[in-house]
Amino acid sequence: MTVNFPQLRAFLAVVDAGGFSAAAAELAVTQSAVSHAVASLERELAGPLLVRSVPVRTTALGERILPYARGALSAVRSVERVAADAAATLTGTVRLAATPTVGQGLLPGLLRHWRESTPQVTVRVFEGESAEIAAWLENGTADAAVLVDPPPGPGTLLAADGYRALLRTDHPLAGERAVDISDLEDDDFLISPGGCEERVRALHERAGLPFAPAHRVRDLATLISMVQAGIGVTVLSEVSRPLLPVDLVLLPVTPRVSRRLVLSGPRGRGWHPAVRPLAEAAAGHLAGDAGTPM
Repeated sequence: MTVNFPQLRAFLAVVDAGGFSAAAAELAVTQSAVSHAVASLERELAGPLLVRSVPVRTTALGERILPYARGALSAVRSVERVAADAAATLTGTVRLAATPTVGQGLLPGLLRHWRESTPQVTVRVFEGESAEIAAWLENGTADAAVLVDPPPGPGTLLAADGYRALLRTDHPLAGERAVDISDLEDDDFLISPGGCEERVRALHERAGLPFAPAHRVRDLATLISMVQAGIGVTVLSEVSRPLLPVDLVLLPVTPRVSRRLVLSGPRGRGWHPAVRPLAEAAAGHLAGDAGTPM
């Protein structure tokens, strides 16, 4: 039996991308090359690994093979990283995971800076919820991630992201320097479920106020549009500011609540050699906005 790296890489790409065509685009090869690699792996293992459906699913054998394939791929990448460190070469692709809010509000400026400061490194962004990106980082799907309030450990603090009240410019409180959360009790409160809801709920609890949103919407753009339409008010993190139209304002809110946005590599294995230089470049770029090495 001879199992090789291209076979495992193709198998994992199909599983993660959900299909052969998407996997081919991810690997920058033809779809037939991906199909051939997976088929040859199945012949070597004497059984089917994938159900060719939409999206593709793993068979029972494929599910058993999957963690070992990820481990093997991670080991090969670790060898490559050691070699790259030894040669002091910072090239290749870093797969960076982040939440949608961070991806839209914080990363565009960083990506532009990285493209200028480390042009030999390609950064590819993948969006997901906080729990997803933490899992991607640990299982090797991502090389780095912007984590929200991670436990202490290696990483670079990109922002101490405070929460703000989002109001229309014609709201009676829009001209204030700051608002207390209790000042918003007369307005319908809007919320987008997810990581932010926990902190907004805590803000209400610290103020001794009930937390009873009038509307819950999943998409941040929908939430912003509803505030813009005068349907209610909400509380968002400061990193959302670049996404806001000119007829809305973000005002400091008390009690004060914030979250830490930390650029990190995986905790359980070596980092891609280009992640630390990216982190250092990010810290320098954001120095005026509270970016500080941890």
